[in-house]
Amino acid sequence: MSKRKPSIKGKKLSVKILSDKVYNLFRSKPSKRYNAKQVINKLKVANNRTSVESVLEKLTGTGQLRALSSNDKYQFNKQAVISEKGKKQELSVEGILDMTRTGAGFVVCDDLPDDDIYIHSRNMNNALDGDKVRVIYAKVPGRKRAEGRIMDVLERGSEYFIGTLNLTANYGFVIPDKENMFTDIYIPLDKVGVAKNGEKVVVKIERWHTKKQKSPIGRITESLGKPGSSDVEMKSILIQKGFELSFPEEVIAESEALTDVMSEADIAKRRDFRAITTFTIDPLTAKDFDDALSIQYLENGHCEIGVHIADVTHYVAFNSELDKEAFKRSTSVYLVDRVLPMLPEKISNGLCSLRPNEDKFTFSAVFTFDKNHKIVKQWFGKTIIHSDRRFTYEEAQERIESGEGDFAVEIKAMNKIAHQLRKKRYKEGSISFESPEVKFRLDEEGAPVELYVKVRKDANLLVEDFMLLANKKVAEYIGKPQEGVAKIPFVYRVHDLPDYGKVEDFAKFAMALGFKLNISTPKEIAASFNLLQTAADDNPELRVLGPLAIRTMAKAVYTIENIGHYGLGFDYYTHFTSPIRRYSDVLVHRVLELNLNSDSPVRVNAEKLEEQCKHISRQERKAADAERQSVKYKQVEYMQQHIGQVFDGVVNGFSERGVFIEMTENMCEGMITFDSMFDKFTIDENRLSIKGRDTGFIYKMGDPVKVKVINTNLQKRQVTLELED
Repeated sequence: MSKRKPSIKGKKLSVKILSDKVYNLFRSKPSKRYNAKQVINKLKVANNRTSVESVLEKLTGTGQLRALSSNDKYQFNKQAVISEKGKKQELSVEGILDMTRTGAGFVVCDDLPDDDIYIHSRNMNNALDGDKVRVIYAKVPGRKRAEGRIMDVLERGSEYFIGTLNLTANYGFVIPDKENMFTDIYIPLDKVGVAKNGEKVVVKIERWHTKKQKSPIGRITESLGKPGSSDVEMKSILIQKGFELSFPEEVIAESEALTDVMSEADIAKRRDFRAITTFTIDPLTAKDFDDALSIQYLENGHCEIGVHIADVTHYVAFNSELDKEAFKRSTSVYLVDRVLPMLPEKISNGLCSLRPNEDKFTFSAVFTFDKNHKIVKQWFGKTIIHSDRRFTYEEAQERIESGEGDFAVEIKAMNKIAHQLRKKRYKEGSISFESPEVKFRLDEEGAPVELYVKVRKDANLLVEDFMLLANKKVAEYIGKPQEGVAKIPFVYRVHDLPDYGKVEDFAKFAMALGFKLNISTPKEIAASFNLLQTAADDNPELRVLGPLAIRTMAKAVYTIENIGHYGLGFDYYTHFTSPIRRYSDVLVHRVLELNLNSDSPVRVNAEKLEEQCKHISRQERKAADAERQSVKYKQVEYMQQHIGQVFDGVVNGFSERGVFIEMTENMCEGMITFDSMFDKFTIDENRLSIKGRDTGFIYKMGDPVKVKVINTNLQKRQVTLELED
């Protein structure tokens, strides 16, 4: 038996011994969370706080610990397992595989948010795009990214695929539409069903491929028809992202069994707003009205504004079939010509939709403003409302501008308060990114006949400002620390600080275009981005900088670890206002209700809640990608009508293949391939300009050009252009 080492108490340890002891402390208690001061107390060491923090940061950098936002605490990374390969230290983590068209890919891991892991095509181990995988990786000296190999597929990203059916005399096979799926799917003839050769089909995988069996085996569940129609392609986009087009029978049955009868007992538990002026303001085509606003003046002259949100959790019981399906989907998906809802239509467009002239159950955030538009009181709780009017944004805007029409006085009063809320938000660090949004006018067949840019006016911003206020105040109510009270696990919408390296590169490019950014602090970066937005309104050449500025930003996600929302300038923020279309808001409603109806804090399981947050964030990314693909498809479909025409455009990106051009008139994007240009061009290392080898000619981001439309490819969502000048 080896001799037990004497414990070290109150001594200053070397970095190596300290690092080992810190790691062993966390490993022995993997669920505990410690900051540097707590580590010192636990280990009883004489090292100062700075040296311990340095060790904690290094262990986080190697993946052995993960940093938490609360009180600078750290936790053992349960997914990380150390192994030794010669002198190379490898780590094992779990993540989602994002494959490229070349067959290589990147594993995106929640525990390594700033460092994706590169996977060579030979190290895929039969994994497919979107799969949850376990990967062994290591930092490679001299390379920016960690590199690894996939050891196991833990969970398939989807069991349904879209592709084209090819039939032979003895079997069938489906060639998937996804360009980053490098295997066809074998179909036994008895699994083909009624599908015909050459049709676009949906395939459910019944047996996954292995090293010996190269192709997965599947059965055809649905034939979508001949490829090429807009309807087929829109359905394909949704299925490729893992969204099912219809609800399971048990979910529909559960929704149909729900009643719109409001019992007196339920009404008695709620604050009654039915006699107070209330209305909704939504897009013209909206059917699911999940928020309404009320206004009344109190006897003391104060103004009370109610933000009323559809009470989805009254109808969708916890752990019901409806609830499970809503969580699985996590979001409604908005394509150009259709909506795939998170909840069945009876709930989303019926029971929960805050339609005019109907009593509706709501969950409300109510704010009292004094004569200076300062909040002097707030209240949260279950309510019942009766909407007096459904406004479109255009109708509400008319009342703001003219001061005439029904409820014009009320809308103008709300708009005045909203302006003050907005002014305060920007003063406190909120960033204004008004990215142009492309909208389509479609004919009866769904084909695009016109493209236009959505203009956001005061009516849009009015609604947005009150929704932001409700989201912020709900997050503060649950999240703000109370002395002697432990933190309540909650769903936060967080947005991290921008990547400083990217900001530096962006600032250099902006300077080349004549705009100087102050990037000395995160607050100054936000202020500079707002100044850039204002400058771009007056100088069209600077408009290309807006999308580039957004690319320096982190992505907003859901988590129980609150780090604030940098883009909005809020210390606390959540999503409370859209439970019909976001499951995050359903979770928020449940936690809020539990804590409103209890004398002491009620805590749900933190680990489970964090896992739910991760799933919702992944589903949100899939939905956003599907929405972008549908816009791209409709843009290419629109440009089919304009082959041979010349358009003004601006350079808005570079790739290994060529130059991306955004056409000014319609905001459609196309590519000029390098092999069609007048010189051999090379891309600078920051990918912000190209230079001709022989002519020395330079194209940079934002340069104006004239281009001719040469060809379109709907299947690949591509528009091919050539330089006209």
